[in-house]
Amino acid sequence: MKDILGKAILDYFNDNFSEDIFTETSISEEDTLPILYLFRSFDEMPPLEQTALKHAYGKVLDIGCGAGSHSLYLQKKNADVTAIDISEGAIKTSKLRGVKKAFQQDVFQLKDQKFDTILLLMNGTGIFGKYKEVPKKLLHLKSLLNQEGQILIDSSDIIYMFDEDEDGGKWIPMDGDYYGELTYTLKYKGERETTTWLYLDFTTLQTFCQMAGLKCELLAEGEHYNYLAKITL
Repeated sequence: MKDILGKAILDYFNDNFSEDIFTETSISEEDTLPILYLFRSFDEMPPLEQTALKHAYGKVLDIGCGAGSHSLYLQKKNADVTAIDISEGAIKTSKLRGVKKAFQQDVFQLKDQKFDTILLLMNGTGIFGKYKEVPKKLLHLKSLLNQEGQILIDSSDIIYMFDEDEDGGKWIPMDGDYYGELTYTLKYKGERETTTWLYLDFTTLQTFCQMAGLKCELLAEGEHYNYLAKITL
């Protein structure tokens, strides 16, 4: 792991900013991810993120915390929040910004802890990686929940990105297990890093949750095929 995102975040915080991150997927052209966006305040966050943070309660686990913006907001509300990320640079930055409990940690290696709220934001289903891995990874997240706990997770149905055929249906390449499983590339200062990133439509997420003995309800919908879901025992 080259930790491109972490390097960019840490550079920006240390006033070593010279360029933004460039992103590209297997179904889209190169785009720009402004690093400043990762340092946004609550008022600058999209409505779905604001809704998720307002619904967070109890002992909170912020997975994939990035620069720590969600955790910092919750800390100001006196929440007991733990921020984790696999990125060393992200955790260093989160600590420097004032996140009290920030750890470099793969959530799927985390054991023997329980939380009331688990946050997975900025396309939280991306952390599953591959479509086939969703059932196993959902069960692991389930093991981290207190009895009355909740997982707040967002994603998008990216079916809109595919062309329509003559009958009005969608033409979807069948070279993968699911149309939302993408190859995702980050580029920054001459380095590139590629991973698998998963976008799940709500119905599919709900089906996987039922298989895992979890309840999944739609909490809010955005304007661009995106949604926020609440998962409980």
